[in-house]
Amino acid sequence: MLLGREPKDFDVCTDATPEEVAKLFRNCRLIGRRFRLAHVHFGREIIEVATFRAQHTGEEEGGVIENGMILRDNVYGTVEEDAVRRDFTINALYYNINDFSVADYAGGMEDLKAGVLRLIGEPEVRFREDPVRMLRAVRFAAKLGFRISPDAEAAIFRLGGLLRDIPPARLFEEVLKLFLNTYAMQAYELLRHYDLFKYLFPATDACLAEEEEGYPHMFVVRALENTEARVAENKPVTPAFLIAALLWEPVRSAAHALMAEGMTEAQAIQAAGRDALEAQARYIVLPRRFTTQSREIWQLQPRLMRTGARRSLRLLQHPRFRAAYDFLLLRASAGEEVQEQCDWWTRVQEAEEAEQQALCQTAREPGKKRRPRRRRRRKKASGPETS
Repeated sequence: MLLGREPKDFDVCTDATPEEVAKLFRNCRLIGRRFRLAHVHFGREIIEVATFRAQHTGEEEGGVIENGMILRDNVYGTVEEDAVRRDFTINALYYNINDFSVADYAGGMEDLKAGVLRLIGEPEVRFREDPVRMLRAVRFAAKLGFRISPDAEAAIFRLGGLLRDIPPARLFEEVLKLFLNTYAMQAYELLRHYDLFKYLFPATDACLAEEEEGYPHMFVVRALENTEARVAENKPVTPAFLIAALLWEPVRSAAHALMAEGMTEAQAIQAAGRDALEAQARYIVLPRRFTTQSREIWQLQPRLMRTGARRSLRLLQHPRFRAAYDFLLLRASAGEEVQEQCDWWTRVQEAEEAEQQALCQTAREPGKKRRPRRRRRRKKASGPETS
């Protein structure tokens, strides 16, 4: 609000414990073990209520610290104690709805005006407490256009490897926050700059480090630019499409290798997609409801290459056709040689039924010559010979 932006939601912080909040609201549900919260439901709206936390050593009831990382953070305190244990100074600003004032306990207002993202306390200690704060730093810097303070930057370069210790299930939501928005490209560039992307998508990062015929891989860039545009236009964006885009480079590379061993393109993409998702699960747990759709998007790519057959029109009815078609367009924009197929499918979708049938009769797979039709010899009618 201080930056002149409309908040997407409001969180409540209070000295009431989660259990006390639950007694006040029968429509309340307590969630989380590592960080206990109260969710108060009003129809489809959820008000997230957190209790003021205090610093702890891990020996207090409700607090667990292991190797400097906070595993459980349910030691409650005052608003002043809560402020100094927040991650960034700009996140330690409290809006008091009793008198509509802003309470600043950590110099957040000064950093807000200067456009600086500064950690409260020693950066190395704070990042070791929770390595996900490095991803939050990137996200806030990309979203707000702030610069990360020099001491925090230096710590990120040193401590990026701590992200390997984060449970893979926790990182999925962080990836969505980083990329399903209007600042996805900036977040991606910052992740690459701080060498953090490789801890989220190592196989993709390895592909991006190599050039193809002297040119850098551009598919991820084009996909994130497309995501930004869709979000800005209030068009739907799905995690399934994002997953398919972020893993396409390793899938495509592995598929080419399998095709060289004799697999068909369809078989190769199916096998490469399965292997890519299994490998990725060691770093980020991707829900099956999304990965199933991602695999369908990949597996439809070879079928979209076969233009011209009457059965091609059946693809228009496939529930994942539109996503696969959009994916094909991105491949073309990234430099893959699929523009002819993109143009054909675009024409088919815009055509009337009669024109669609005509397109199927005249089109063929590019690079393939139409086989000449063999003329059948007519058998002479049998009958009595004439002189």
